[in-house]
Amino acid sequence: MARLIEKPTTIMAAGNKPKQIDEFIGRVNSGTEDVSIAHMLSPADWIEPGQCPAFDEYTVVAIVVYAAKGHVLWIPGICLALGNSSGAWIGTHVAIKKGQRFIQIVFNIAVIGLVLKLLVG
Repeated sequence: MARLIEKPTTIMAAGNKPKQIDEFIGRVNSGTEDVSIAHMLSPADWIEPGQCPAFDEYTVVAIVVYAAKGHVLWIPGICLALGNSSGAWIGTHVAIKKGQRFIQIVFNIAVIGLVLKLLVG
């Protein structure tokens, strides 16, 4: 049976600086082990080790709006979500290991490549 969760539970996450997580649904606030729905506030330069959580995380507002309108292509969406998650994880770890200068160089190369592609066609 559904129950009203009146307010989130605030959790301070591990990392090099305090990160605030306001959990609406999850292990702490609702006893739900499989899903986490939370709002997170991360300070600049916040670092934590890579994780493989034992629960699913969702961007709630977007998926609810699009699903309600019937505008969700589930298979491509799941593929994109997996690519986005793995890309974010890889990008974060490369940035931590290689540093800001490396990311700037890679970004500039990518921008120049895209500009050339647009100009050449």
